[in-house]
Amino acid sequence: MKPLPLIQFTEKGFYCAPADVYIDPWKAVPNAMITHAHADHARSGMGLYISHPLTIAILQHRISKKIQAQTVEYGEVLEKNGVKFSFHPAGHVMGSAMIRVEYQGEIWVLSGDYKMQDDGFTPIGDVPKCHHFITESTFGLPIFDWQPQQQIVDDITKWHEFNTSTGQHSVILGYSLGKAQRLAYQLRHLNVFEHPVIHAMHTHMRLFGIPVPEHPLATKEAIKASGQPAMIIAPPGVSGTDWLNQFEPYSLGNASGWMALRGNRRRINADRGFAMSDHADWKGLLEAVKQSEAEHIYVTHGYSDTFAKYLREKGWDAREVKTAYAAEED
Repeated sequence: MKPLPLIQFTEKGFYCAPADVYIDPWKAVPNAMITHAHADHARSGMGLYISHPLTIAILQHRISKKIQAQTVEYGEVLEKNGVKFSFHPAGHVMGSAMIRVEYQGEIWVLSGDYKMQDDGFTPIGDVPKCHHFITESTFGLPIFDWQPQQQIVDDITKWHEFNTSTGQHSVILGYSLGKAQRLAYQLRHLNVFEHPVIHAMHTHMRLFGIPVPEHPLATKEAIKASGQPAMIIAPPGVSGTDWLNQFEPYSLGNASGWMALRGNRRRINADRGFAMSDHADWKGLLEAVKQSEAEHIYVTHGYSDTFAKYLREKGWDAREVKTAYAAEED
C-alpha cells in the first residue's frame, strides 16, 4: 500500500497526520497552525491556535482574547511526534508566515498568502527550500505586475496634493489588516486620519510592538481643527455610507491589486485606483516557486488553473488544489 503524503488535502484543510495538526483549516479542529490572521485562513472555533506571536495578538483582537494559543517565532523549530515545524516570513501582513514541515527527510512548505516585494514595513517573503511547495495564486496572471512601492506612494501623494488644491479631502480605501498599516506608514508625511475600525486595529498593534505610526481618529471636528484637507484611511466597506458622506467634499481612492484590472475602479465608484497589493504579483509567484526548488507544486486560490498550467508547460510538476480560501485581499 502506498503511504499517505506528509500533508493531506482534506475537507477540513491541510492535515499533517503524524503530528495531528491542521494548517489554516476552514473547519474547526483541535490543533491549528495559522499562517496569518486574515479571516479566510484563521477562523474561529479551533481548539489550539499555533502561530507567530504577532498573528496570535491580532487573532486575540479579531476573534477573542480567550483563545488557546501557542506562539512560534520566525526560525524557531517546533517538534511534534517527530515532525519539525518552523515559521518563516511571508511578507503578506505583520506576523504572516510560510510554514515549513519536515518529517523523515521529506520537506513541505505551505505558503499561506505572501508577497515578495519590499514594502518598507512588512518583512519580505522568504521561501524555504523544499520538496513540495503549496502556493497561493491570487494574482496569478501576467497582467499583475506591481510598481515599486515608492512610485505608488508618490502617485498617492500627488493625487492628495491635487485634491488639497481643489479643497477636497482624500479618502483612500484599504483593508484593515495589511493594507491599512502600509498606508499609515508610507503616508505618514501627510495629514492622515483613520477610520474607527482601522484606528482600533492600530492601537492594538502598537501594544505588541508593531511600529504603526499614530494618527488621529477621523472625525469631522478633528479634521476641521487640523486646518487643512485630510488623507483619510478607511476600509472598503465605507463606500457610500453616511460615515463617509460627512467628509464631503472628498475624492475617493482605492488601494488594491485589483485596480490593475480595467473597469474595477468604476465598479466601486472610486475616482482613483492604485495597484497596491499584499500578495505576490505574477513575477513574485514565479520567484517564490524558483526559490523553493520544489519538485512538486500545488496551486491554491486565485488564478490557480492558469498558474498551474503555466508551470507545467515550463516543466514543473504542478497541479491545482481546491481550498476554501478567498481570492481577495481580506
